[in-house]
Amino acid sequence: MGRHSLPDDAATGSTGAVRGSARRRTVALATAFVLAVAGGAALAVQRGALSFGRSCASSAVRLDLVASPDVAPVIEAVADRAREERITSDGSCMDVRVTARGSSEVAASFTSRSRPDFAVWIPDASLWVDRAKDASGSATVVTAGHVADSPVALGALPTAAASLGWPHKTYTWAELALAATQDDKLRLGSADPAHSAAGLLALSCIGKSAAARGGEGATLGAALAKVLSQRVADSDSHVVNTLDPANSPTNSGTSRTSATVILSEQAAFSYNAAHGGGSSASALRLFYPKDGAPQLDYPYAMVREAGMSTDESRAAMRFLTLLGDPGSQRALAGRGFRVPGRAVADPIVSAAGGSPPQPYASATADPPSNQELQDALGMWTITVQSARLTTVVDASGSMAAAVPGSGGRSRMDVTKASLLQALTQFTAEDEIGLWDFATRLDGSRDYRRLVPTARLGDPAAGGGTQRSRLTSAFAALQPVPHGATGLFDTTLAAYQEANSTYASGKFNAVVLLTDGANEDPGSISRADLVARLHQLADPAKPVALIAIAVGPQADQDEVREIARAGGGAGYQVNDPADIQAVILKAIVTLGQAQHRA
Repeated sequence: MGRHSLPDDAATGSTGAVRGSARRRTVALATAFVLAVAGGAALAVQRGALSFGRSCASSAVRLDLVASPDVAPVIEAVADRAREERITSDGSCMDVRVTARGSSEVAASFTSRSRPDFAVWIPDASLWVDRAKDASGSATVVTAGHVADSPVALGALPTAAASLGWPHKTYTWAELALAATQDDKLRLGSADPAHSAAGLLALSCIGKSAAARGGEGATLGAALAKVLSQRVADSDSHVVNTLDPANSPTNSGTSRTSATVILSEQAAFSYNAAHGGGSSASALRLFYPKDGAPQLDYPYAMVREAGMSTDESRAAMRFLTLLGDPGSQRALAGRGFRVPGRAVADPIVSAAGGSPPQPYASATADPPSNQELQDALGMWTITVQSARLTTVVDASGSMAAAVPGSGGRSRMDVTKASLLQALTQFTAEDEIGLWDFATRLDGSRDYRRLVPTARLGDPAAGGGTQRSRLTSAFAALQPVPHGATGLFDTTLAAYQEANSTYASGKFNAVVLLTDGANEDPGSISRADLVARLHQLADPAKPVALIAIAVGPQADQDEVREIARAGGGAGYQVNDPADIQAVILKAIVTLGQAQHRA
């Protein structure tokens, strides 16, 4: 099976293997790590040193496995086969217990203090493994292989598909989303990208595709996400349930059903199987974007590897090889999954609703980077839950220092460019204002309110909108010659104002950027500031203090302590160009934490 063979097996096949050599090298390294810790068990399996044909030992090796609900039935069937056929690992039977559990739910359960109650995890996408590693602060979650693949596409009910020109007309992601969102009759739906890998991967592709159009590409991406958010389902199973073949797409009205949805090929396969087959009048038709369909890649992750016994490690690797044998591959194909490293099976595509000349076999997108996914999720969070942000920028003299490798640009220059880029990610419903600070900028005060916080779509005095006013104000920011850093008084004043003007239903935050420690001897003390922030923080009206230390002179510990006291988080960036990404990451992380609370 290519990627879940042992390291010296060569992956073969054509279209199913276009994922790239980089990922195969990563998997090989991860697998090698697992093998080393497991005492070389899987290598022994490959060479035939372990006996899998002997009768079971008196006691079986138990292996607890959690799998994504869509693939769990196949995994459980293979586990049943292992028991029925008395397939052994090192002479002992394998008792694999399979539990179906949502991938986002499992990823969220990982913390620095958690101890998973399972040894192996098969989520629907590798992005959940990366998220689990980030949440636990641990690198002990190791991907040893991949079980299946399924590309993410756009499914359309027959009338909607015909209006979009299926199957002969092909689209990029941006063109598909734009076409589906511009016509109310097409009613585009998606699972929530915060909880769905298919939704998040598609959203990332839509954003990237929109950006490739140039000009207002970033704004177009946010606009498409805004329209998509109006018909979002909690999970992949729910988005499929919004499809109603009896509900004509010509009946737009106030219907909550969808005529087009973002989903995996496997989900379309299952839907069509339940509605008369892929050729039936009510079956979905699939559009595969010509700029690349991202893949659900079903990684086989060892999550308790360091604490597993040798027998458990060997059983885990033995079960992985079993998932790659011909019987398991047939079972996967029977449920609509592609086999990694193998040519695309046309019957699967046809049953799922795909047809030539849709590029179902050739247009496979490279996996998005963690940063691209973070940016997409940040845009989504901002889009779905409008934000109310007061941006507070350090204007002390040290912001004039040159940033290494930036062609002589100052910290302020690079900071402004990053803020202007971040501004494009916000919609007209978001509220943003701007302060700057140094020392004694406004009489005895260390700060100035440059632009009051207001909706970006609101008209501004003198013409234009709040967005255009902010754009001009960001561009005009300048360091104050010889100005010191009046951090503490400014932080308290901004947080007090954000609390007193709290907007219900929005993500409320103060975004504070500073490149130094407090230098105002007449200000409130650090201890008093922390105490006041604790007093002001109201769980019923949460305002997050996002504090970003810019450059090596900033006091990271000070920034983090202040941010935590204000119900937020502190971050360190050495390059001001990273500010945009940090703001998005903070909004995603803190917004999700508020939602869970």
